[in-house]
Order: sequence, then C-alpha cells, then structure tokens
Amino acid sequence: MINFYWQADRTPHELAVALHALSEEYSISEGSGAIPPNSISIVFERDEDTGGVEIISGDNATSIRYDRMGNALRGVGALLSGQEQAGERTKETIPFDTIGVMIDCSRNAVMTVSHLRKWLRRLALIGYNMAMLYTEDTYSLPGEEYFGYLRGSYSFDELRELDEYADALGIELIGCIQTLGHLEQMLKWSTYGDIKDTHSVLLVDHEKTHAVIEKMISQFASCYRSRRIHVGMDESPDLGRGRFLNLHGYRQASEIFNRHLSFVSECCKRHGLRPMIWSDMLFRMAGPAQSYYDRNTSIPEEVRQSVPNDVQLVYWDYYHEDAGFYRDWIGRHRDMGFEPLIGSGIWTWGAHLWYGHGNTVRTLKPCIDAVISEGVREIFFTLWGDDGAYCEFDSALAGLTLAAQYACNGDDAAASRAADRFNSVCGSDYDAVIRAAGLQDAFNAGMLLWDDPILRIYWKNERLKCGGKWESALKKCDGVLRELKQVKDQCEPVDFNHFCTSTRYLRDKIRVSLALDEAYGMRDPSGLDTVRRRARRMAGSVDKLQETFRRQWHRRNKPQGYETIQIRLGGQRQRWLELDTRLGELLSGVIDRIPELEEEAAEPSALVSRWRAVAGGGILA
Repeated sequence: MINFYWQADRTPHELAVALHALSEEYSISEGSGAIPPNSISIVFERDEDTGGVEIISGDNATSIRYDRMGNALRGVGALLSGQEQAGERTKETIPFDTIGVMIDCSRNAVMTVSHLRKWLRRLALIGYNMAMLYTEDTYSLPGEEYFGYLRGSYSFDELRELDEYADALGIELIGCIQTLGHLEQMLKWSTYGDIKDTHSVLLVDHEKTHAVIEKMISQFASCYRSRRIHVGMDESPDLGRGRFLNLHGYRQASEIFNRHLSFVSECCKRHGLRPMIWSDMLFRMAGPAQSYYDRNTSIPEEVRQSVPNDVQLVYWDYYHEDAGFYRDWIGRHRDMGFEPLIGSGIWTWGAHLWYGHGNTVRTLKPCIDAVISEGVREIFFTLWGDDGAYCEFDSALAGLTLAAQYACNGDDAAASRAADRFNSVCGSDYDAVIRAAGLQDAFNAGMLLWDDPILRIYWKNERLKCGGKWESALKKCDGVLRELKQVKDQCEPVDFNHFCTSTRYLRDKIRVSLALDEAYGMRDPSGLDTVRRRARRMAGSVDKLQETFRRQWHRRNKPQGYETIQIRLGGQRQRWLELDTRLGELLSGVIDRIPELEEEAAEPSALVSRWRAVAGGGILA
C-alpha cells in the first residue's frame, strides 16, 4: 500500500487540519525530512485560476494545484484511487461552486454522529463541499419536550460536533428543516394541537407557531457556521384548509404561503441567516392541477413580487429524463428573478432496499447536462428515506461517487473512473453494488418484501400488468445471487450480506407464491400441503431477515425508528403462519375456499410505493 506523505511547512493550515481528519481512516501521514519508503509526497499549491484541481504526478512527489479546499481534497481522493500515474498531468475544470448532498434523517433513520463522520470523510474525497441533514423534527429544541420525542433527535452538542468536523474537511454543513409542512410527527402530540392547521401543516399567523419557528431558526444559527439555512416549505397542498379555515375563513393558499414566507425570512434575517426553500409550492399554487411540473402553469406577477429577495429557491427534480425539461424549469426560476439551486436525486426511496442505480442514471445525467449548459453554479443530490428508510444507505455512496464524476467532468467517460474512486475511498466493490442494484430493475423489491403473503396486493397487480412477470423476477433473483457470491458474507463497509439475505427471502417468496397459484387453482391437496410447509419455513426466514435488518440498521443509525421495521416484519411473519393455518383448514374441510386468494381486480392500479399500500386491504393507521 502506498502511503501519502505531507509536510506541515509546505501545506496550508486548513488542508493540514483536513489531512489529519482523513488520516483516521486513510494512508495519509504528516512527516518531515526524507520521504519514507513506498511513500509519495504531496505538495499543495493554491491557484485561483485553476478553476478546479490539477494534479502533476512524479515518481515520489505529486503536486496538487487547486482553487478551493474542496477541490484539493478531491485531488487527494484521485491519488488514493490510484488514478494518477507518474509523469501524468491531469486537470478537472469544475463548473460548480457547490456540489452537495442532502441526507434524509427524518424518516425513522437518524444516522449516528460516528457514521456521519465517516460519510463526511468519504464525501470530501469524492468531491463534495456541502452537506445537509434533512431534519423535520429530529433535533432538540430548548423547552420543547415533545419536539422530536422518541425520534433519535440530534442534540445541540451533536450538531456542533458535526459542524466542526465538516468544516475541518472543507464541507459547509447547512441546516435543513421544515417551517410549514411535513411536520406530522411533531403535530401528532397534543402539546402542539393549538398550532396545527392540518395533520402535517403548521397553523400560519399564530403567535405560538412563530415562537416555535423562532426557536428552530435560533438553534441552527447557533450550532452551524453556515449563514445559510434550508427552511423547507414544500408539499403543503392542504395549507389553510384545516383549523386555519375554521378560524379565519377561506384565503388563497398563495396569500397564506407568502405571508408565512415573509415571517420566516424576517426571522432568518434577525438571526443572521439567509433562507432557501423548495420551490414547488410556488408552482403548485399557480395552476389548477397543483402540479410542480405542469408546463401550463404561469406564476402571477404578484406572487413573484411577494417572494423576499434574500430567499434562495431550490428546484428539486428527481424524475425527468430529458435535459430540455430541466433547462425549461431553470428558466422559469430565473424568470421569477431568482438563480436556483438544483436538487437532483440519488435513489434510495420508492421502496428501494438498495441504491437505485437505474433510476439514478436515467435522471442524473440529463439534469447535470442541463445545469452545466445553463451555467447554474450550485447543485446537490438528495437521498430520501420515504416509507421508513429501509434502504441500505451506504450502497448509495456508489451513486454519489458517480454523480460527482459527472458534475466535475460533464462527460460520459468520467463515469468509468467512478469505480476506482469508490473502491478506494469507500472501501467496497462498485461493480458489485451496481449488480445488486439490477434487482430493482426486475421488480420493486421493497413492495414485494412488504406484500401481504395472503392478499398479495403487489403480486396480483404486477401479474395483471405483465404475464410471466414473476417467473422472470425469479430468474433475476437467482442471477443476482450468483453474481454476488464472492461478497455475500460482507457486512462492511456496505452490507452485501443483508442484501443477499433479503434477496433469498424475496426469491423464496416468489417460489411459494407461484406454487400457491398453481396448487390453489387446481385444488391440488398434495401441492397445497407442500405450500403449507413452505409457508411455515418462510416464517422462520423472516427471523433470519430480521437479524440482518437489525445489524445494518444499528451499524449506521440511532436505535429509534427501528421499531417500525420490526413491527412490519413481525406482521409479515404472522401472516405466513396464518397462511399455514388457512391452508390447513382448507385441506381438513373446515373451510371450502380462501376468498382472499380468489379476489382479483380486472385492471392494475397505480400503487404508491409504500408499506401501507400492500401490507393489508383494511385500515392501516
């Protein structure tokens, strides 16, 4: 292994601090005098005209020229990856001032401080210089006992520690919260009943609402260095239609929204912060379809004028595969008089058990191409945890590596170097991560996982869409397990063992369901008895799955939130035992049919990728 060696008297102080932090994990050492054997000396030279990073490699010494600290550390990441050979001179002209990431810490999974420190080291070496922790109510507030209660909330000291560590690595840590909607976990407590408009939206214009928001803004002004804060305010279509309507009568949503935005903006100003918001509500309120991406939407001039000048608009888009659409929407933000930040997506949501490479690639490259061509200088990549955050988030570092390669180079050839950087910086196998991600292309793994073994809502729906769907899905499971044979026991730094355990469970679930379809359709006693025995074994398989689920959760997250996974798996286990019981009753003549197996729709439905959509046909709170 090559050791990289730097000297304090030849290294800017800010980089020395970062290199000391990186040495916790990587072969980067401070020294003096002669270069040790099997070592390469790194010399840093700051040059504002570089426009990125330039690496000049020699036999025993390498020079890194850079314009800002984050790009210097990206250069160090290239050296660790073995991408630079002696005698080579490579340069990346990076078209962005900000390349960031947003990690969802609100959908049950709250990443531990120690794991986030590991992520920050990786992010710095991959090329990121900004990070947000999306915290709806998962941070503590003075005097608010039920804010973040039982949610694994970050304390003030934890956030300060993370900010210190991020700053040492040249990463701007920005508070990312909610000050209007997406606060259902807070508003479920009676303590906040008097500031509740709807189940997830705050009551605008209320004194106590203002007091709580003041505490939120003050908290992040105190614990983070950054003078920017993301205050959310997205996806609140029912704004003003709950308790607000009862108190004040009907008001246009745009009127309520803009008044609240003005208050939040002034609050940020009092605390020396500049706010940013997700921009979707401005578009939704301007069109009858309430769609963010409605091309027929025209934002009225009075709405444009009402947005405070100091607010930054974040254009989020994880779905479009056409660069032209992104260019259009960037233009629409500029037409309002604002230079947008762009939020693209690294797919970890939508019932993904693993990083969604296919969806990411289809949307990532068109977005980055459009953003570069339009000259937008800030972009970040979101990792959402919708529906319980059961994705193996560490696998998504492969997507973040790919995103940085695209963002820093802007060409397809750059993607071929993502594997080397990921393998070296993240310590895992990029190709294996991508092969595992291929399972999601065959079927929605999370939806099949939570699908009720008797009702089989997702199973029947997919079969209506495509005959032979599940036979091909079975082949895909077998194929992926063969491809991952060499890594099936690895639990760190990416948990392939959990993925393989999950895939075997899904494979066996498909096998049992196929056998059930055949045996029940023919009323074959022998076949039904075989399915009954296999259903009992599936209940045992849930226990094995719970073990690896638990491990991959606790190695990365605070314990709060895992109860949701256990409740869901416990329900799955009991339903396999219920299938065993029902088949036993059928075979013994206690019942003459199982109505749930026979009930089917004539046409497929557009199921939402949520546990609740497939876990039962009744009311699931």
